[in-house]
Amino acid sequence: MPELSFAQETPTEVAADVLAVFATGEEGSAKPGRDAAAVGAALQIDLAGELSGIGYEGGLGKVARIPTRGTATAPLLLVVGLGKAEDVTCETLRRAAGAAARNATKDATLAIVVPGDLPAQCDGDARAEAVAEGAGLGSYAYTTYRSKATDVPSLRELKLLAGEGLSADDVTAGIQRGEILVRATCLARDLVNTPPLDKRPPALADRVATLAGEVGLSVKIHDDAALLEGGFGGILGVGQGSSEPPRLVELTYEPSEAAGSPNGHVVLVGKGITFDSGGLSLKPSTSMNTMKSDMSGAAAVIGAMSALGELGITVKVTGLLALAENMPSGEAIRVSDVLTHRGGKTVEVMNTDAEGRLVLADALAYGAESTPDAMIDIATLTGAQIVSLGYKIAGLMGNDEALIDQVRAAAEAAGEQVWHLPLPEEYADHLRSEVADYKNIGKPMQAGTLIGGLYLRNFVGDTPWAHLDIAGPAFSEEGDGWYTAKGATGMGVRTLVRLLQARSS
Repeated sequence: MPELSFAQETPTEVAADVLAVFATGEEGSAKPGRDAAAVGAALQIDLAGELSGIGYEGGLGKVARIPTRGTATAPLLLVVGLGKAEDVTCETLRRAAGAAARNATKDATLAIVVPGDLPAQCDGDARAEAVAEGAGLGSYAYTTYRSKATDVPSLRELKLLAGEGLSADDVTAGIQRGEILVRATCLARDLVNTPPLDKRPPALADRVATLAGEVGLSVKIHDDAALLEGGFGGILGVGQGSSEPPRLVELTYEPSEAAGSPNGHVVLVGKGITFDSGGLSLKPSTSMNTMKSDMSGAAAVIGAMSALGELGITVKVTGLLALAENMPSGEAIRVSDVLTHRGGKTVEVMNTDAEGRLVLADALAYGAESTPDAMIDIATLTGAQIVSLGYKIAGLMGNDEALIDQVRAAAEAAGEQVWHLPLPEEYADHLRSEVADYKNIGKPMQAGTLIGGLYLRNFVGDTPWAHLDIAGPAFSEEGDGWYTAKGATGMGVRTLVRLLQARSS
């Protein structure tokens, strides 16, 4: 990620390769904001006239490129559209800043003027935070396995300037928070983008343990022997087809003593299938192309927890990462096998490709034993989520309306879209088995996402619980032109952080 900093210089004097300002779109033409117009005047450019002359309308994320012709240190000015003024939010600004980063020249220093004349719904340091997030995330590139990392366009440095009415303190505070969230999200993206051969459960558990030490989290790794002793039959069952055994990684964040007593206890549970072949219920080959992303839930938990100390979160947080590789072999679970979950409930496995709920059920049952104030799981759980909500919107379910409202508000603040789905009692009998307490799938082509949520509900007891199904939004095969490139998105990291920030206040 680029180095982020506050720049005190004027827009014409700031040392940068590219300078960016914002404009709204009004009735088919661009309207530069006060800051953009002032920059244009300093550059001796009639910005409104220039934009009109090239037919630029200021649509969201649309970029006009104007040479400064020696009137500024930066040789190139980007004007980035925000869309209609009345529709501008922090997410609008985040997306536009991402577009600026993606349109800057390779290995560039980009300077962005944080606009001072936006509607109040994105005010003060929140504007700088949104710009820092959008541009930082928009410049993300995964280069670990490239022989020449420089072949991938990315920013070298990002500088933010204060627009009219914004103080240096506003911008600096926004940069600090934004940089933390960018780093956390990019960590999750890196983990998901890692090839599955290099993140098999024991290796990923060790990598997480190293990361935990770097950010002040305590860690306990439950290996296969501990899982057997603890009755984690779901995790063991899913992992037994692989030559690499499963793991349950337990992360703990304790607020600093200076913060006083913890403001409650929240458990985060992440699905961590490091590669999902489907097991003996084998997926078609084309359906495996993105299955390195089946541990996106665990990656989101890791990313979110990496940010807690720097943000001064006052909630105690436990993270449970259920890691397994779902592979076919002579040792793999078979259709009609019965597994015993943590706590004693049994399941008849009718489809080995519905494995995520099996590992999550164990982790949820274990998490509930600590009687937390809230428990949230996040998982690429069902293909049905993509059918119902597509690749942009996650499904949100749960047993506690207040917690669901909190998650929904956190997602809105983060710019991550979720939609509340029901858990209808009349569908619960779809999980009824003739030989065990449950079976792991419902009826064909019927409410698959809801059935997944209903299955998990059986293992949370009375704990307030929310479930995020991110099967679609976790991985982008196209990118969005804003702040998400092709590959892992880091979906859920910023929602979880915003939720914990809200519970800390």
